Amino acid sequence: MKRWGHGDGSNFRGDIEGMRALAVVLVLIGHAGVNGLPGGFVGVDVFFVISGFLITGMLVRELADTGRISIVDFYTRRARRLLPAAGVVLVASLLLAYLFLPRLRWSSTGWDVLASGLYAMNWRLAEQAVNYLQADEAPSILQHFWSLAVEEQFYLIWPMLLLVLARTLRRRRHRLDRGRLDRGRLERRLLIGLALVAIPSLAWSIHLSEANPARAYFVTTTRMWELALGAGLAILGRHLIRIPRVLAAALGWAGVAAIVVAALVTTPDLPFPGHLALLPTLGAAAVIAAGAAAGRAGPVLLLGLPPMRALGALSYSLYLWHWPLLVAAEAKFGELRPAAGLAVVALSVVPAALTYRFVENPIRFSVVLPRQAAQLGALATGAPVIAALLFQLTVWPPARPPSDIAAMMPPLDISASGSAEPRRSNFGADVLGRKPRSSPAGVPVDRVDTITPDALSAPLDLPDTYRQDCLLEVTEYEPRPCSYGDPNSSFTMVLAGDSHAAHWLPALKAVAEANKWRLITQIKGSCPVENTPVLYKTNTPFDACTEWNKRLRATLTGPDKPQLLILSSLTYQPVPKGEPLQGVAALRARTDALRDTWSELADAGVRTVVIRDTPYFPFNVAECVSKNPEKLTRCSAPREKALEISQPQAEAAKGLDDIRFVDLNDAICPAERCAPVIGGVLIYRDAAHLTATYSRTLAPRLHEALREDLN
Repeated sequence: MKRWGHGDGSNFRGDIEGMRALAVVLVLIGHAGVNGLPGGFVGVDVFFVISGFLITGMLVRELADTGRISIVDFYTRRARRLLPAAGVVLVASLLLAYLFLPRLRWSSTGWDVLASGLYAMNWRLAEQAVNYLQADEAPSILQHFWSLAVEEQFYLIWPMLLLVLARTLRRRRHRLDRGRLDRGRLERRLLIGLALVAIPSLAWSIHLSEANPARAYFVTTTRMWELALGAGLAILGRHLIRIPRVLAAALGWAGVAAIVVAALVTTPDLPFPGHLALLPTLGAAAVIAAGAAAGRAGPVLLLGLPPMRALGALSYSLYLWHWPLLVAAEAKFGELRPAAGLAVVALSVVPAALTYRFVENPIRFSVVLPRQAAQLGALATGAPVIAALLFQLTVWPPARPPSDIAAMMPPLDISASGSAEPRRSNFGADVLGRKPRSSPAGVPVDRVDTITPDALSAPLDLPDTYRQDCLLEVTEYEPRPCSYGDPNSSFTMVLAGDSHAAHWLPALKAVAEANKWRLITQIKGSCPVENTPVLYKTNTPFDACTEWNKRLRATLTGPDKPQLLILSSLTYQPVPKGEPLQGVAALRARTDALRDTWSELADAGVRTVVIRDTPYFPFNVAECVSKNPEKLTRCSAPREKALEISQPQAEAAKGLDDIRFVDLNDAICPAERCAPVIGGVLIYRDAAHLTATYSRTLAPRLHEALREDLN
């Protein structure tokens, strides 16, 4: 998302400058949360096409005129144009994080600045998107730097490829006078090379967007074709002027319409980029292709207006500044309404204009700085990187994994009757006694003496599922059992489901060890044990989950079926006919899918216990506690609302006599408002996952709930 124009030696195009304005407005409105423009993010794809056109046009002209490309000059220009403004925003983002973001997010922000300064942020985000522990974290204050990273990675290889293709022409003596290359032959050779980049990238983009949309959005390989599309227009540039004027005008306006329509109909839950990105990118290509031939009859009539061109000139700085300010405002004031979001992005014009006036243009057009371009690039890159590393000192000592408190806690005391004797302690759920709902210890309070684990360590207070690589990631579907307890026991329990099943492992592990049972886990992220396809972050069925369920059911109902199957999960949106449902139909489908799955297991002779899902907070509890250690009531949530998401599970269990339904939520949220801390223990490590420590304190209650089945 950058501005290249006459200052870089290319022919200035007012319509392209205005299209930058259109693209950045779409991005800003979309990021502000305006419901009527869910696909504002397609503005980034428009910028990719513009970038490919302008940069490649400059390179092709140099090749055609001189037979060579000065790689040093190319990167010198880019360093002067991009790095100074980016460096200013990176350092400013550290300051915003320190002032407004929860301390829990400081360390990750430091690493984000490091990745952004090195133009590798897209790969960091791609890994986080498919890492179940990080997939639902609050967005980075530098998340928008992913697109800048994609472009810079593309331009590491693109000039080199052009040089290689041109060299083959020189060897074959396709030259004109004074070293100039035969333009026609050069164009054909470059188009072949371009196709070798664009076609595989588009095919991979379509495939990966369906198979793993979270990763596909960020990686460079799914976006290269968009830059290559603009590059193709640059290679064919001298031929585009021959388009008939009327046809060119119609094509240009159709392109503008395609971009706007894409922003209106594309939603974040659709697999993107893939084939869906063709609409905005082809729209941008149409505007570029038609511009020179259409003249004043084309989109330049609108896009070339002075306000549009002024906004287009500011687009790079505006893009850099708007997102950090939005994230900081949301951290300070909570979720922003669209009007508030629009106000923030409007205010971002101020630092953007200052950066453009006092950083971008003075350095970009300086007659002195070209001689110091290498030093300038090193400074603009090195300063944020060093600042990011120093910023880590603000959270020193770094957050360490909490001590394995669960392992240090005393084992369950099993009486002769087989019951688990309650511990008489004030730690965790123990403090609630036998009647949690009437216990004052479960009522939210502002201050407690100690919190275990502390909020900074809470994300690391995990069940063994994560440390032992026992959780299948998004694209995996082969069941991966992990074993705990007594491996030689004749009684086997299986805990199966998503991460909301995994957070019961510390409690179940204690139960298994106390009874000398064998416990096996079968866990897949974002995937319940269900015989109906479900959705995962997009409106398309989660095929890997469906396949995992098919294979898991064969294991659970086969000759080696467990003596006891324990299920737990978040409630998902089923897609019984491959299409998502809405409203009452969706709620009924959730209930029916669960009931059918549990009945099928019971009919197969599998003794099944379902643990109701835990209350769901509307915010990250650990983050909230890190911000409000003296006002913990701010981190409470209404019980009725928190339990709403798991109500279909309770409804599905009604009337199923062969299924045991266990609900321990009275010991997790006993009061009318769910407390973040009970008995000095932080209950959640995020919005919905129990800390391993609190889970372990629920072991006596879970044992009693399972006692009949265990016997």
